Amino acid sequence: MSSKIEQIIEEIEEYINSCKYQPLSNTKIVVNKEEIDELLTELRLKTPDEIKRYQKIINNKEAILADAQAKADAIIAQATVHTNELINEHEIMQQAYAQANEIVQIATNQAQEILDKATIDANNIRYGAIQYTDDMLANLQGIISHTINTSTAKYDNLMKSLQDCYDIVNANRVELAPSEEEEEQEVEEEVMEQE
Repeated sequence: MSSKIEQIIEEIEEYINSCKYQPLSNTKIVVNKEEIDELLTELRLKTPDEIKRYQKIINNKEAILADAQAKADAIIAQATVHTNELINEHEIMQQAYAQANEIVQIATNQAQEILDKATIDANNIRYGAIQYTDDMLANLQGIISHTINTSTAKYDNLMKSLQDCYDIVNANRVELAPSEEEEEQEVEEEVMEQE
C-alpha cells in the first residue's frame, strides 16, 4: 500500500505528463501555476505526518522485532511439541507395523508348514493309492493271464477230442457206405436182371 506522499507525487507526475508543450519546443511545457501550487502545498502538508509515522515505526522497531521474535519463538515451540508428538505417534505406528508384520510372517510360515505337510501327506496317500492300485491290477493281470492260458489249454484239448470224435465218426461212415465201384456194379446187375 503506497503512502500519501507517493500518491501526491504520482498526481504531480500525471499532471506534468498531461500538460501541453510550449510552442516550438519539445522540452518545455505550459503549467497551470495554481494547480501545481495546490499539489505542492498538499505535498508539503502531508510530508511531516508521513515523517512522523515513519519515525514512530523506527522508534518502535525494537518492540516490533521483539514481539515478532516472541511470536516466532512461540510458533517454533508449538511446532516442536507437535513434531515430537508426531514423532512419538510415528514410532508407535512403526512398532505396531513391525509387530503386525511379525505376526503376519509367523502366520504365513505356519500356514506354509501346514500346506507343505498337507502336500507331503497328500503325495504319500496318492503314491500309496497308486501303488495299491498297481498291485491290484498286477494281481488281476496274473489271474487273467492264468485263466487265458488254462482256457487255451482246455480249449485245445476239447478241440483235439472233438477232432478225434469227428475222425472216428467219419471212418465209421466210410465203412458203412459202399464204395463207388460197388455201387456201379450193383446198378449194372440190376439192369441186367431187368433185361
